[in-house]
Amino acid sequence: MGRFFSFGRLFAMLAKESIQMRRDRITFAMMLGIPLIQLVLFGFAINTDPKGLPAALVSASQDRFTRAMVSALELTGYYRFHKTGISATEAEMLIERGDVSFVVTIPSDFAVRVQRGDRPQILIEADATDPSVASGAISTLETVVSNALLRELGTEAETARRAANAMQVVVHRRYNPEGITQYNIVPGLLGVILQLTMVMMTSMALTRETERGTMENLLAMPASAAEIMLGKILPYLVVGAVQVVVVLVAAKLLFDVPFVGSLVLLLFCILLFVLALVLLGYTISTLSRNQMQAMQLTFFFFLPSLLLSGFMFPFRGMPVWAQYFGEIFPLTHFLRVIRAIMLKGADYPVVSGEVAALILFALLFAGLALARFRRTLD
Repeated sequence: MGRFFSFGRLFAMLAKESIQMRRDRITFAMMLGIPLIQLVLFGFAINTDPKGLPAALVSASQDRFTRAMVSALELTGYYRFHKTGISATEAEMLIERGDVSFVVTIPSDFAVRVQRGDRPQILIEADATDPSVASGAISTLETVVSNALLRELGTEAETARRAANAMQVVVHRRYNPEGITQYNIVPGLLGVILQLTMVMMTSMALTRETERGTMENLLAMPASAAEIMLGKILPYLVVGAVQVVVVLVAAKLLFDVPFVGSLVLLLFCILLFVLALVLLGYTISTLSRNQMQAMQLTFFFFLPSLLLSGFMFPFRGMPVWAQYFGEIFPLTHFLRVIRAIMLKGADYPVVSGEVAALILFALLFAGLALARFRRTLD
């Protein structure tokens, strides 16, 4: 028995492993802290039925019927009008940039047509690039506006009921009229695949040298920190280019995803995104002591960016604090860019804010990586 199993040897092994875990503080902290942080973060932030979606109102009149319609829509909880009294051109720019999810257009003669007993119309344009965002808000429209008009018309019950029933709500699902989920998911998958592979591969660039014992040779080379960094990350840009071609061709041939924007602008944005990712991976590599830590830090970054970027769950459905948190991930901005270009045909002025964010990420990660790089093995 003592030859095959001994409690003394078992306790000795347990003590050894405990000491090693205590020495590897980064891994130990991630094992305990990350599950708790993710549980709290995702439990509060993820919402599949988004409310309070930004909307714009195009209306030249502020009569009581128009105000009743706006109040009724806001009381559903789905609509939050933060742009009112704007022109149709301004509204078009807002929905193309993704600043609003809905544009409600009420004609100037709406009140006259209601009182005259005609068939008044309200036009609601929904940004349907993400079908799950628009579906809940659209499903309540007919009942909500009819009841609002019925209440506003007041005591003449039969006349009011006829007017309410005659009212027509015209819904335009912009950019994805059939509500096809693949049109929203497949372009986003390009960003997710690039993030997973680019960050993971470059996060082990320096730690692999350390574990193989070649780091000393690398440091002895007459190369600057910037040259070593570029030498490590540039080959992965080629790998990223191959992935981009494969995913875009598959998106068109297999899923028939529309592409209505500029290919040159899209490739430029993808290049910025990939550059930011490989620089982020290289930064992680300078922070890690070994490949295991690099892998853990990569997943620590990957999971929240996947869940809070708007890829899996509606970005507008998250609380405001979670939306601010989601803004710190390059994937959030890339998803807006690629969906805007591919599905909406957006040009550079529309996506310029997101492009600036990607450039800022690349510069920030490059600065951090160069600041963290050490010319010694200490």
